[in-house]
Amino acid sequence: DRPLAELVPLYRDPRSDMPVTQFDMKYVEGAGLVKFDFLGLKTLSVLREARRLLAERGVAIDLDALEWDDPRVYELLQRGETVGVFQLESEGMRRTLAAVKPTSFGDIIALVALYRPGPMGNIPSFGARKNGREAIVWPHPLLEPVLSETYGIFVYQEQVMQAAQILAGYSLGGADKLRRAMGKKDQSGMNAERDDFIKGCLEVNGIEKAKAGELFDLIDKFAGYGFNKSHAAGYALLAYQTAWLKAHYPHEFFAASMSFDSDWTDKLSVFVDDARRQGVVIAPPSINQSKAHFSVEDDDRGLQVRYGLGALKGVGEKAMDALVGERTRHGVFATLDDFAERIDPKLLNRRQMEALAAAGAFDALEAERSSVFAGAEAVLASASSAADARDSGQGGLFGGDALAMPGVQLPRAESWSMAEQMVHEKDAFGFYFSAHPVSRYTALTENLLARSYGEYAASTPAPPGERRPATMAALIESAKWRTSQRGNRYMQATLSDRSGQFPASCFDEAACAALELLSASSGCALLQVELDWREGEETPRVAIRSATPLELLLTTKPLSLLITIDRAEPLPQIKQLFVPSVHGELAEGGLGHGGLGEVILALAPHMDDPPIAHFRLCSQSRLDQEVVQKLERILGVTHVSLSMKKQVNRAAR
Repeated sequence: DRPLAELVPLYRDPRSDMPVTQFDMKYVEGAGLVKFDFLGLKTLSVLREARRLLAERGVAIDLDALEWDDPRVYELLQRGETVGVFQLESEGMRRTLAAVKPTSFGDIIALVALYRPGPMGNIPSFGARKNGREAIVWPHPLLEPVLSETYGIFVYQEQVMQAAQILAGYSLGGADKLRRAMGKKDQSGMNAERDDFIKGCLEVNGIEKAKAGELFDLIDKFAGYGFNKSHAAGYALLAYQTAWLKAHYPHEFFAASMSFDSDWTDKLSVFVDDARRQGVVIAPPSINQSKAHFSVEDDDRGLQVRYGLGALKGVGEKAMDALVGERTRHGVFATLDDFAERIDPKLLNRRQMEALAAAGAFDALEAERSSVFAGAEAVLASASSAADARDSGQGGLFGGDALAMPGVQLPRAESWSMAEQMVHEKDAFGFYFSAHPVSRYTALTENLLARSYGEYAASTPAPPGERRPATMAALIESAKWRTSQRGNRYMQATLSDRSGQFPASCFDEAACAALELLSASSGCALLQVELDWREGEETPRVAIRSATPLELLLTTKPLSLLITIDRAEPLPQIKQLFVPSVHGELAEGGLGHGGLGEVILALAPHMDDPPIAHFRLCSQSRLDQEVVQKLERILGVTHVSLSMKKQVNRAAR
């Protein structure tokens, strides 16, 4: 009713034009202001962006007109596949959803209210009662209408108020006063309320003093952490809408979600991994197809999410918007020379060019990423010369087209190995995009039944206090010695696999020594661990019991490589991979009889015939996913698979 400056002290926030009070939320109410919380604004933006992306495909949706019983939504929730779903995406909540198995919008509201410190302890009973594993018990028969939607458990503040009205005849205002006293633990106020409650129970419903006191204590216990139902319902509405979008239009869901988290590389890594688990293809960034933000493509390859150029580290959205604008106006870039002639060199620097090259954005123009990366300065120099020519109006001798600029001269650079490419990708994306270092050992880890940390974290947890043995493969990023409170030395390690980064501890001397060596060389290991789910923690703790370098296992396990070809032309290139030559002669140990690795070469489509070549490799040779990757690039190779020897032998026969 008057200027704010007459009520509270104000300051001007430099990030906006809005005056901000210097009183905290408790005191602004005392000064006469009404406090509102505005939450979930980013989620609203994600929903709007998803609708825009769908409109580009000619799909119009009305999120406010959704049916509340969509089976695909509840199937998604029951599987716990809720990464990116508002309020439901934490590991703990995902496990809760899988355990409780919500079947109605009311269940979603209740879980939003329950999943917080205090009421969280009621979730197991809530799920057991809902799914018929535990009988529903009413604190008093009169409370059945109030508590039926939450299976006899107090969840909401509104239920506390209704209970006071029904049991003790409170007015609505009196019930709210009781709720406030309980929530604030105002002991003097509580004593007065207890007397009024017991008296009311006796007068209104004939409930005896002992039972009334028991009911008061029960209500008081829940009121301390009861959640406002209307608040939870607002959260649940956005949760349902985002879950519906993910269930029905996952490509637009992921593209919109990732666009609004493009500066948060850890979150992008989680989204990419989750999308791939859901069967959604995340196409790599491309100078000719990507936009600055994430987008959805629909072509002969089907729907896929295209990685946004602006989401690469250090590239910048403004520069990528300008680049995409040039491509939109004048067409795709035909060659690296064409790119250099058309871009504004003021918008790009060497670091940005290197990030684009490392991420594979120029793959369509130049397949050798190492050359573009090494030639970043050359591309920029050519772009600068072209811009100078445009600015000076330099044209042909007789006023024709502009003089042709000299082409980009890329330096000769050795091709990146799979490991080198992954390191460069991590620098550009902030995480391993196309593969993780552990991926080089896929044949080993799959046959040794190793699973990722993310898979274990999403599984049903062991009971508190019970440790579960597990096998995993991980990159040892760092390992440092620590001393426990009891004076024992142990190692604290940071590990990663395709599902992300996670911590681990190790008290075993031999395993610690292995971790120390592996961390110095950024090596990968097969780990025997114990997983420990602590109460209140969303993910399990990892205790390492043994660590074996995967590089060592690669030379001691019997691996076999099956290659199928449909013509003779690729044979010389295949031979070069396994029989390196020196001055035209076979290198010493090129083929041998003492190695564990074998190669089987078959002719497609005659897979039932005997292989056209079958040889063992020397003990110094190695078979890994990098060899597979090189073979897959050879024209005429139709199939490559690497696995344990006995499996490939069966396939070859």
